[in-house]
Amino acid sequence: MFVHTIAAAVGLSALLAASATAFTIVKWIGAAYLVYVGVSLLLGPPVMHQPTSVLRTAGLKTVFYQGLLTNVLNSKVALFFLAFLPQFVDPDASNKALAFLFLGFLFNFNGTLWNLFVAWSAARVANSFDGSGRFALWLNRIVGAQFVYLGIRLAVSHEA
Repeated sequence: MFVHTIAAAVGLSALLAASATAFTIVKWIGAAYLVYVGVSLLLGPPVMHQPTSVLRTAGLKTVFYQGLLTNVLNSKVALFFLAFLPQFVDPDASNKALAFLFLGFLFNFNGTLWNLFVAWSAARVANSFDGSGRFALWLNRIVGAQFVYLGIRLAVSHEA
């Protein structure tokens, strides 16, 4: 989200919105990455229900970069920030980029608090399931299929 905030502040999101070619390139890269993640979930072994097992098998750095790529390659997030943030910036502001950055960081702070709560809640729910891995396997298959579907849908969408 910080990448999209900075991009909106310096005008890169406006370029993405104005250039159909740039938007299409980011859209295709994002679609390919969604399909890749989906296929990995469909074909990979289930991750056991312990919240730290993902970190032990993949590593914190890998998990961070996967999340970063997923978000940065989401062209619709860039367009969201381009549409959302300007509504709250005074047209007469002396430093519009600073206003964009402040609002974006505030949005990220609140979003981080919410996501921490969701992660904590999900970890508590996951601990209540059995440790056989059957639930994790089916969850991976369902989520993987959804990612593949969304990646294909994004790739064939005609919006630019």
